[in-house]
Amino acid sequence: MFIKFSPGLAMLGCCFLLSATSACNSGSTSATSKQTSTDISAVADSNNIELKPTGPVPEWAPSIKPEMQAVIEKLVALGGKPAETLEAKEARMQPTPADAVMALMQEKNMPAPAPLCDTIGKDIPVTGGVTHVRIYTPKTAAANYPVIVYYHGGGWVIADINVYNSSAQALCEQAGAVVVSVEYPKGPENKFPAAHMVSFDAYKWVLANMASIKGDSAHIALVGESAGGNLAANVSMMARDKKIKMPLYQVLVYPVANNDMNSESYVRYANAKPLSKAMMGWFVKNALQSEATAADPRISLVRANLAGLPATLIIGAEIDPLQTEGKLLSETGECYQRLSIVYRRNARIFWNGSGSATGQRSHGTCREQIKRRFCEVTKTYALTKHLRKCKQIKKSWYQMCRDFWFRNRITTLEYLLPGNFLSIALSPRYYNAKC
Repeated sequence: MFIKFSPGLAMLGCCFLLSATSACNSGSTSATSKQTSTDISAVADSNNIELKPTGPVPEWAPSIKPEMQAVIEKLVALGGKPAETLEAKEARMQPTPADAVMALMQEKNMPAPAPLCDTIGKDIPVTGGVTHVRIYTPKTAAANYPVIVYYHGGGWVIADINVYNSSAQALCEQAGAVVVSVEYPKGPENKFPAAHMVSFDAYKWVLANMASIKGDSAHIALVGESAGGNLAANVSMMARDKKIKMPLYQVLVYPVANNDMNSESYVRYANAKPLSKAMMGWFVKNALQSEATAADPRISLVRANLAGLPATLIIGAEIDPLQTEGKLLSETGECYQRLSIVYRRNARIFWNGSGSATGQRSHGTCREQIKRRFCEVTKTYALTKHLRKCKQIKKSWYQMCRDFWFRNRITTLEYLLPGNFLSIALSPRYYNAKC
């Protein structure tokens, strides 16, 4: 498990990678399925259009970008009601940030880029019935492609594969991979663990149907946003526990990973949009059997057994109540795997420590860096069971250093930009190289 935590990206309303603003933590089933698969700011730039907010910078987001503030202002103008004041069915019909983006594009006469992937919908068998998936396939002529199984966000209560269409579309276009976007049951009609079980069933279906979707069975990754990031991590853990084929890579985008609603980011961004502390409490009420269920390690991933998981990238949003738990998850995973975390702030990537960007550092330097970082992590959990877990997996510093060095000497991920890291991570050269 090679973990990277990337803090300081755009606010939660911005989507990850190049699909920025139409994939967010709020959603409605009424959203169009034909959404832009690119960053609205990039579209604006290409059309020489400047997106400017009309009001002052909101108190909860002093660092918000002008184009994102314009999206939030448009979302407010669409007249949606706070989800926490509604029943789930009504909340699903409220305007979404994706709707706000589309409204801005229409208002500014900004054409959406032509899609570079074909899509087809399919109902697949899962526990208790069927679920729907949307399969995105690059329009390029190839015998097969790497495969990404994608899980959308929405607190396990709202949103769907339509609302998050542009994230899946962008992954297909930028990574050159087949993307299977999975619909899953939601609360309160279908409470935890219904979504987790169906998500795993969908992953097993993908493994069994690689040929029919033009997938390369040797190269499969998982990607999820928010609640979907939690689902992606759980699918990896279930694959490990049930001893079926593991994904090679997983990307957890501002994942739900803890049940502490008094964390630093929950306090700082309590009134943020589109996701607030009150809305997260509403998700818990509707998605879980009780508040106590939030401590289940399948929800609170920082309490889970993270050993033996695939290489992992955790992306944390800047203006987001979930930011703190994303970082805590990366630190917990590091404790299990004894690897240094790489931080990336926007396009700048650097090691948390000295040494070359490819990880080819001397044994002495590596040993000291890992020892120092291990001590920091164990000190953080000195009053919790995490310390006992760290001690149980502890090896000699030399062995830890050697494992780290050989795992990373062929790594090129440190140089990658967000748009192409998955295509490199899934390449045979990266995974088949011999040390």
